[in-house]
Amino acid sequence: MIGLITVVMLSTMILSVSVSQKSFARSQVTINGAGATFPFPLIDTWRVAYQKVHPNVSINYQSIGSGGGVKQFTKKTVDFGASDAPLNAQERQAAPGAVHIPETIGSVAVAYHISGIPTKTLKFTGPVLAEIFEGKITKWNDPQIKALNPGISLPATNIVVVHRSDGSGTTYFWTSYLSNESPS
Repeated sequence: MIGLITVVMLSTMILSVSVSQKSFARSQVTINGAGATFPFPLIDTWRVAYQKVHPNVSINYQSIGSGGGVKQFTKKTVDFGASDAPLNAQERQAAPGAVHIPETIGSVAVAYHISGIPTKTLKFTGPVLAEIFEGKITKWNDPQIKALNPGISLPATNIVVVHRSDGSGTTYFWTSYLSNESPS
């Protein structure tokens, strides 16, 4: 079941100036990239279309996650990276000349499952979601959730929060959103 709160996320490609300096003469050229999983289908579509127009250029993109892509890009093991989150100051220092190019936009959604509650039923606010993720709201029948959902019989069961633990761009956007919504 999907909640009603979404967070817009902008996925960007991070390119090094060195990519534009490669010789694209008639020799075979391979451009390697790594990063975010979210834009992979789009990047792969572009890769196939580009190779039809420029058969001497092979683009290899590994969708290993934003954190992994940034790490490989700043260590200069790939020509470009894709990340949902912008480079921080330390990463920008490790990748002088890097350029952020917006490539796609998506969203982050809240999903929940409560036996007996129909899909797409519950409403949340940003502050309520922040308190759930901070551990301040721990039961589905919390007065704040009940006030947003009159007429719905909510159980007195624990809310089990599940989240990603890797260095993902999705985590970056979600935690940024919750930080902005948190009253504390």
